[in-house]
Amino acid sequence: MATKKKDQPKFYKMHVKTGDTVQVIAGKDKGKVGEIVQAFPQLSKVIVKGVNIKTKHVKPQQEGESGRIVTQEAPIHSSNVMLYSTKQNVVSRVCYTFTAEGKKVRMLKKTGEIIDK
Repeated sequence: MATKKKDQPKFYKMHVKTGDTVQVIAGKDKGKVGEIVQAFPQLSKVIVKGVNIKTKHVKPQQEGESGRIVTQEAPIHSSNVMLYSTKQNVVSRVCYTFTAEGKKVRMLKKTGEIIDK
């Protein structure tokens, strides 16, 4: 009888990777364009530079130090972003194709632009 591995996290296949330029298509930051700083495949979330900014009030840690307000990007779901072509300034879905050498790469459907190097 096979046992299930409950403790191991699942990794979901995401259409975006760290370093991709994306546009937000849903939420309060809809329309903003930024680069993916970090990706979390277990949660299907990404952190986009300049998007979903949260402020945090930090208390002073030492005597004589003043408190401060820290701003940082919070993760958003990967389904709320679409790949963005900086050459033609258009968003597009992604498809997978093979190069002449036989390497599998990601390509923008609308423009035919190859994303992977």
